[in-house]
Formats: sequence, structure tokens, C-alpha cells
Amino acid sequence: MAFWDQLKTKTSEMSDQLKTKTKQFTNKDFANASMAMCALIAAADGKIDQTERGKTAALIMNNEILSVFSPSDLREKFDFYCDRLDRDYDFGKVEAISAVAKLKSKQDQARAVIQIGIIIGGSDGDFDSDERQAVKEACFAVGIAPAEFDL
Repeated sequence: MAFWDQLKTKTSEMSDQLKTKTKQFTNKDFANASMAMCALIAAADGKIDQTERGKTAALIMNNEILSVFSPSDLREKFDFYCDRLDRDYDFGKVEAISAVAKLKSKQDQARAVIQIGIIIGGSDGDFDSDERQAVKEACFAVGIAPAEFDL
């Protein structure tokens, strides 16, 4: 099976798993970490162009997993992290990773955020090395081995 087929299968499985767990993750830290992860994926190559930002925002708004949250709240949080990354990438990255790290003691939620990053990163059919690196760094922040997600 080609890498792309494996990625599609894996993200589909992750998405199904998350749908069953999402209701228990309706809290501020999970919402913040999810949007921070999405912003990290959007900025994985060191910059966020408006097209990429718009595509990622559309994916967030149409994501069934995140539908338990207010779309306007998600958009506000996503824009917040994107703006931070745009203004000063290194500092913004530290801030976004810190938001993800708040879930370190909540491993189910941390795994869900990692899975969201993988789903968003692979949604365009190309989970590139920069996006994979962003997800790996998030894994390290929450104490999860990247190998658990084949990274």
C-alpha cells in the first residue's frame, strides 16, 4: 500500500476514534491546544500565507471532531496563534507549544490534539516533513513518543 493510502486510512481511523471521545474533551485547554496545533501545522514551514490560513480555518470549521466548540471561539483562538506565529515565529511557536503542553497530565486529550494535527497536516494529501516535525515537537511537549503515531 502506498504511503498516501496508509496515511488516508490512518487519519480516517483517528478521526473515527476522536468522534467517540470528543464530548469528554469540551474544555478550554483542549480547545486552545487544538487551535495551537492547527496554527503550528499552518505555519510549519516558518510562515503562514493567507491561502494556507484560510484553508486550515475552513478545515477547522468543517471538522466534526471540533464541532462541540463554538466556531467563532475556535476561529478567534486559531487567529490568535496564527498572528503570534506570523509576528514572531520563534516566540509564537513557544507559545503554541506551551498551549499543547498544558495537556501533558491529560494524556487522552493530548493524544487527541496530536491526532488533530496529523489529520489537518494530511488533509491536503501531503503530510510534509515540516508538518511532521511540528507534530513531533507537540508529542515531545506532552511526553508522548512520536513513534506511537509513526512519526
